[in-house]
Amino acid sequence: MVSKDQTIGGVIFIVCVVIAILYVVTLFYPQWLAGIGIQDVSSVQFWVVAIPVFIAFVAVMAIGAWIGWTMATTPPPKPIEEITGEVEEEKKEEKAEEAKEVEEAKEEKKPEKKTKSEK
Repeated sequence: MVSKDQTIGGVIFIVCVVIAILYVVTLFYPQWLAGIGIQDVSSVQFWVVAIPVFIAFVAVMAIGAWIGWTMATTPPPKPIEEITGEVEEEKKEEKAEEAKEVEEAKEEKKPEKKTKSEK
């Protein structure tokens, strides 16, 4: 049994192969166009090249615009000195907390002194 994704993938594959074959045949063997009634073969060849070049150009410009927009709207990173200072402060705080926990544990382990009346 074929899944939905595999079916869609197969359809995409077939469409791409057919378009690629038509593209190559139209570009390099334009005589077939005369067989289907198209008389201005050179015009069709021009558009076969112009349309993909146009799409690629617009796609590259869109990616460039997206990168520019992202760079323009992203705040600058913190200076490295500030980051290292924060890390050092966190380490000091962790050590202080550990020391506090160790002292509390020591205090809990100390036996209570008995008073004379308890003996």
